[in-house]
Amino acid sequence: MPVKKTTKKPAAKKTTAKAKPKAGKSAPKKAPVKAAAKPAAKAAPAKSTAGKTPVYDESKIKTLSSLEHIRLRTGMYIGRLGDGSNPDDGIYVLLKEVIDNGIDEFIMGNGKLIETVVKDIDKPGKALVKVRDYGRGIPLGKLVECVSVINTGAKYNDDVFQFSVGLNGVGTKAVNALSVHFRVVAIRNGEFAEAIFERGTLKSQRKGKLKEKIKDGTMVEFIPDPEIFKDYLFNAEFVEKRVQNYAYLNAGLTLSFNGKKFVSSRGLFDLLEEETGDDSLYSLGYYRGKHSPNGQIEIAFTHTNNYGEEYFSFVNGQYTSDGGTHLSAFKEGFLKGIQTFYKKDYRSEDVREGTTAAIAIKLKNPVFESQTKNKLGNSDIRAWVVQEVRNAVEDWLHKNPEASKKLEHKVMANESLRTELNAVKKEAREAAKKIALKIPKLKDCKYHLEDGDDGEESTIFITEGDSAAGSIVSSRDVMTQAIFALRGKVENVYGKKRTSIYKNEELFNMMMALGIDNDIDGLRYAKIVIATDADFDGFHIRNLLLTFFLSYFEELITAGHVYILETPLFRVRTKKETRYCYTEKERDIAAAALGSQSEMTRFKGLGEISPKEFGQFIGEDIRLVPVSVSTLKTVPQVLNFYMGKNTPERRDYIMKNLIEDAG
Repeated sequence: MPVKKTTKKPAAKKTTAKAKPKAGKSAPKKAPVKAAAKPAAKAAPAKSTAGKTPVYDESKIKTLSSLEHIRLRTGMYIGRLGDGSNPDDGIYVLLKEVIDNGIDEFIMGNGKLIETVVKDIDKPGKALVKVRDYGRGIPLGKLVECVSVINTGAKYNDDVFQFSVGLNGVGTKAVNALSVHFRVVAIRNGEFAEAIFERGTLKSQRKGKLKEKIKDGTMVEFIPDPEIFKDYLFNAEFVEKRVQNYAYLNAGLTLSFNGKKFVSSRGLFDLLEEETGDDSLYSLGYYRGKHSPNGQIEIAFTHTNNYGEEYFSFVNGQYTSDGGTHLSAFKEGFLKGIQTFYKKDYRSEDVREGTTAAIAIKLKNPVFESQTKNKLGNSDIRAWVVQEVRNAVEDWLHKNPEASKKLEHKVMANESLRTELNAVKKEAREAAKKIALKIPKLKDCKYHLEDGDDGEESTIFITEGDSAAGSIVSSRDVMTQAIFALRGKVENVYGKKRTSIYKNEELFNMMMALGIDNDIDGLRYAKIVIATDADFDGFHIRNLLLTFFLSYFEELITAGHVYILETPLFRVRTKKETRYCYTEKERDIAAAALGSQSEMTRFKGLGEISPKEFGQFIGEDIRLVPVSVSTLKTVPQVLNFYMGKNTPERRDYIMKNLIEDAG
């Protein structure tokens, strides 16, 4: 099963089901307690502390300009930095902030096209981004201020912008400050204004009349600063996904990316249809509310035979990866609508199992829990969302009797499965108690996901065998890094009932270690890292684990919790220098650089890397490949091809690739 490699270095911060992890924190080490010295007969003269304690006086107080503050405290404005290997990395936030301005224009009825071009997209650290909208254009006399002075803009004026998706006067300024080149051109009524900046500093500006007629609007181009975003590289698939979501959220708006156009006429209905494909058990439910003093709401929903739940939530066009009050209110309203229609007190887990849904709301004053807007915090919207979703679901079920019958059958099947699962889980727990009080093969860490900031970098490495686990155990950070050692190849669970994974002792122990033996809400670690050898057996074990997660806990992957650990394949060294290489190309370059006297070692497995060496590969320089899926509807086909029954097509594929690799 192919795993899309999109990174060399991990993001410092990633999306979780509960919280968005921040830059790693290590627990402070306690200073050793020393016994108090006995008093001397005569007091020794006081020694100067100069050089030990820094002088703290007026000279140490600094006042930064707003743009300097953005560059110094970048995370406060755009969240994580990253290198482009994760869709939440900073370069995509910069792109989003510029596109958002065009979206705001469309929402206010101005401009139905936004064009985005990323030139040199395949050149690390050199991509040039251009975004052109056809809205009203920034007022020419305020162009420089609007893109360089914090808290300047029209988004504080409800007459001009009602449902803004941007950073309320910060977004474009952040892009400006964090770009080595930033150019903005505004066009209004046959006139234009242009300003060019470098790292937030104005370099040139001009105004004038256009020689030929050009449509009103704003054009922004920028090159992310390689001093801030180290070795960044735009992933075209991530950009396409973001642009496509914008189209779903703004029916009637056309967006293009490098010439490819995206447009939607049915909004979230199209989004959910794209995600679920033929997996839907009944026709998609859909509702778009009218504008009201509370705001506006749009929902789409269905059920599939997949395990777990999947939600896509948005606020004012912003994808809220961590949900928030609007998503929790949707779930409550969805349950109440079904209970009211069927006049039965169905349990929440029975209704929601297998649900795939999307919700988008527009608010005048959204309150987010962070600057990057991943989670909504408005508690005052709960009653409104619950009531509107409840009425919409109940009304839709009345109008779609065939779909309502299929939904009822699904809920009843979930009830039956839950009863069977509970019995199997009980037996599994009783068996586990007899084995040991502690979870076998788990070397735990101190902090876990539920421990707030301390647990946001909590990581569990799933290794093959005790040999690989031994290297990690000896070099890990005991505060945030745990290890679970497999005995070998786990069972291929593709196509098996969920009850089977609770009857498998090793899989059950792994679920207990992860905290997901009941459901994903109990997840104990922010990152689940598959650490297997770089050989055929290691790749097979990796595929078996990914099959397990995708079959029964796909939320772990869609929420960005699962990673693949990259470790070096080669070591090239001399007495003075050692280089670790992850590819044969890197090995050859190192060998040429270090000369003929260098010694070359091929690591056949993780256990061959000494604990002293291994520490650097799971420390600050750890390389992780995030596991992701483009759309949920592709998962069953991929699993069936790679992990299902042997077919002529799969045999031909394997033989073809083996021959190519051998060549």
